Order: sequence, then C-alpha cells, then structure tokens
Amino acid sequence: MKIIFCCNPIDQKSSDPIYEAEYNVAKKLGLDVFLINIEELIYFNNIVKAIKNIPSQETLMTALYRGWMLTPEKYSSLYDALISKNIKLINSPQSYIHCHYLPENYEIIKDLTAKTIWFTKQQLDENRDMIFEELKTTFRSSPIIIKDYVKSRKHEWLDACYIPNASDENEVTRVLNNFLKRQGNELNKGVVFREFLKLSFLSFHPKSNMPLTKEFRIFFLNGKLLATMYYWDEGDYSETWPNFEQFVDLASKIQSSFFTIDIAQTESGEWKIIEIGDGQVSGLPENANLNEFYSKIKEKVL
Repeated sequence: MKIIFCCNPIDQKSSDPIYEAEYNVAKKLGLDVFLINIEELIYFNNIVKAIKNIPSQETLMTALYRGWMLTPEKYSSLYDALISKNIKLINSPQSYIHCHYLPENYEIIKDLTAKTIWFTKQQLDENRDMIFEELKTTFRSSPIIIKDYVKSRKHEWLDACYIPNASDENEVTRVLNNFLKRQGNELNKGVVFREFLKLSFLSFHPKSNMPLTKEFRIFFLNGKLLATMYYWDEGDYSETWPNFEQFVDLASKIQSSFFTIDIAQTESGEWKIIEIGDGQVSGLPENANLNEFYSKIKEKVL
C-alpha cells in the first residue's frame, strides 16, 4: 500500500503543512509515501506535472490518497494517470462519486438519515414553482437546511443554510439565492434540501459561534471499521458514546473500499447519519490519534 499526500506548493519535496503530521507518522511507521502537486491538477489541469515525482511501479500497487477534496472529474484524471504508473487508487472514480454526492448514496442510508430531496442546477433555474410545491409536499411547514451535493454553508447558518419553514416561499427564495450566489462556480451539481434534525448540543464554534452538536466520524477500510473519533475538537463528549453496530452493518452496502460515515445524536437520543464521505478526502480532527490511525491502516493492508 502506498500513501499519496499533497506536497507543499512552495517546496515540492515536503508535504503540505495541513497534512504534515499525517505524512510524518505514516513515514515513521514504514508506509511508502509519495507526494503529489495537487495545485497543478486543480488550478492548471496539468496531471503530468502533478504526478511527476511519483515513480512508476514494476507491478500494480494499491494507493491511498490523503489530500484536498477533488471534483469527480479531477479525481478521475488522477486515477487514470496513476494507473499509467502501475498505481491504482483504493477507490475507483465510480466509488468516489458514490460517497462524494449525497444523492448517490441516499437510497442506502435513507432509514438512518434526515429526509432529503434534491434538484439539479437546471431545475433550480427553470422551475422554482415546482420546487416550492415539492418542498411543501415533502416537509410541510417543518424546518429544513440546504446544501449542494457535497457541501453546506453551515457557518452562515441563518443566511445560507437554515430555513425555519419549508412552506415559506419568501424565506426559501432568500436563503436559496444566498446559497447559490455564495457557492458560485463551486456549486456541486445541484441543491439538496434536508429535514432539520434537532441534535444534542455540544458547544459553540470558537470562530463562527455556530452551535456544535454531538457528532462522530467513523472510518471504514475494506468493509471493516477502522477508527472512530469525535467530529469536533470543542466541547465535552463525556458519557456520549454510540453503539456503532447498526452503522457497521450498513457499511457493507456502501460501494467503496475506504470511506467515512458521520453520525450525530438527536435530542431524543437516536443516532442519525449526517453524511457519507470518501475516506481519502475526509479530514482527521485534531483529537485523532494519528499513530493509531495509520498503524491500523498498515495492519489491515499488509
């Protein structure tokens, strides 16, 4: 197993500062690590320059990417380019999309997550009346949140995320327009409308003052639970520990070899899935034990 990290754009022989701690731990544990110039891929679409420091392998080797989030198109480009060097990323482009876009995995997780509907950008532009009717039919006057197929603007909670009443067309229009304008060209495919879940309060975010809730991030590798960790570094999680079994059972249905499931506790004590993510681009909280995380990866793949 090879681990591919992003390099420092100023010094291509060192890792990106954000991933430096992970890079050093993986290297110390004896895992083979490579560096990729992700800026060349993301901003200049130059995949040749992006992977020029990665040597070709004599036999086909599996690799795990740990770096910045990529669009499915950029991920596919990286996947294909590495194949030419006899390196196969652990998740195929199809698997990446399956975890990256909520509508792709919703059918699998729908019984354990918030009620959700979605619309493409074209539908948003062409038929707002139809969208208003769908919202009223699905959510009635309940509160909802919006995001695109990947990301929300949760740190702009009242302006571009939360809608108190799904039947309030004026408020839906205001928040939706704010969201679309602020996402701009970074909008991922379309917009998702989700039932607002009342989650157990944890703390307030130190920068945005957004209320934080009791959430966990679970990593899975090759169908097995790899690691569990607190999602937030703030707040007191004491006496809060979910039963992960139902999520372990569901994990076998996810079409990916390395992925995350983020879960949160509701005020009634239930645990709900917030989202699925490709494990290669899912961040590790500061509270994560890096040595334990990479030791388990090494143990499970060697």
